[in-house]
Amino acid sequence: MARAFAKISFTPNVQAVQTERGSRSAYRAAELGETETVALSEFEQAFIAERDSFYLATVSQTGWPYVQHRGGPTGFLKVLDEQTIGYADFSGNRQYLSVGNLRGDDRVSLLLMDYPGRQRLKIWGRARVVNERDAPDLLTRLELPDFRAPVERGIVIRVEAYDWNCPKYITPRYSQREVEALLVQARQQQPVADTTHVPAAPGNGPLPLSVSGIRQLTPSIRAYELRHADGAPLPAFRAGAHLRVPIALPDGTLTNRAYSLTDGANDPDCYRIAVLRLDDGDGGSCAVHAGWQLGTRINVEVPENYFPLHDDGRPALLIAGGIGITPIKAMAETLAARGTEFQLHYSGRTPQQMAFVNDLQRQFSERCRFYFSQAQIPTRLDIPGLLGKASTDTVIYVCGPTRLIESVRQAARRLGIADERVQFESFI
Repeated sequence: MARAFAKISFTPNVQAVQTERGSRSAYRAAELGETETVALSEFEQAFIAERDSFYLATVSQTGWPYVQHRGGPTGFLKVLDEQTIGYADFSGNRQYLSVGNLRGDDRVSLLLMDYPGRQRLKIWGRARVVNERDAPDLLTRLELPDFRAPVERGIVIRVEAYDWNCPKYITPRYSQREVEALLVQARQQQPVADTTHVPAAPGNGPLPLSVSGIRQLTPSIRAYELRHADGAPLPAFRAGAHLRVPIALPDGTLTNRAYSLTDGANDPDCYRIAVLRLDDGDGGSCAVHAGWQLGTRINVEVPENYFPLHDDGRPALLIAGGIGITPIKAMAETLAARGTEFQLHYSGRTPQQMAFVNDLQRQFSERCRFYFSQAQIPTRLDIPGLLGKASTDTVIYVCGPTRLIESVRQAARRLGIADERVQFESFI
């Protein structure tokens, strides 16, 4: 939680209620120290650029709050720089409540919702009205050339604080475009052959597990909770460990796949993995997505670890690409629990295709950076720059596609970084 947000929001009355309800000590630390320079990261900028609506609150001359819904094409709320956002104000019912309120008080609050992803971003700032006469170039930057609604003015907002909310109580809702995309995806799924001849609990390992939870992280990634089928405690593991699971393929044959355990803290009751469905793969991931349901049972070996995290206090540089975030997430959580310094850099195509983005942003907002190669505002991972800034005792961990791993290893060699300081695991 940012100090700028806390210092704006935690007024004396709010602090009094926090004290009464027992949450004051938990939030007190957010107010300590100097207020940081507020800057929208690549993650916030990409999130803003993908919204097609938001809610805007202003304050009237009589002190009454007024909340207005603003909508338009995707991207109509524009990021002008890391501290400034703005939008073209289209003609409406001509009440001019928000515009009139801004004449007396320039403070605004915005709420940006992502219902399918169950996330919300709150923004506080100071707004000003711009028009074609006074700021034609700025208004041009806010206009949408392919949108025919008449523009009356522009609203430019200087961001003074922002904060992310947890997904609790956000009911997923989908636009027509999103529903159509999900239907296309469903139609493309290959039918699963009858596998009634496959044993109910495939695998010969000594550890019987049962699927106890399924969570859709992205359109193509699902998280699975696995618990001991008999309710017994599970063997402990360390960050970087994986579980090799048996999978029944549509033709009735059995295969095995290794999936990283995604949690840093050992839960004696539950293992968690995440599976990326590869429609052009060899069928293993598709069989998991199609066949695993609540109650599905498998027999596995205990977790193995060929990508272990160091035990000492040296700092870590964590680099993940795509589904390679699964062991890296566990490492970040472990390092944070130890109080060890680390940075996490996570690259992918778009936020919607990247697992755990919201969780990581909430947990480690000041230690994570995200890179989106196919977002409306693309950002790229500067590997030589990252490695060049790392201290001489930093241990580097990278997991993801082979191309990413080789880029890190080659950059490390050029910088004279010893091979043993670069640990990697390949995810295709």
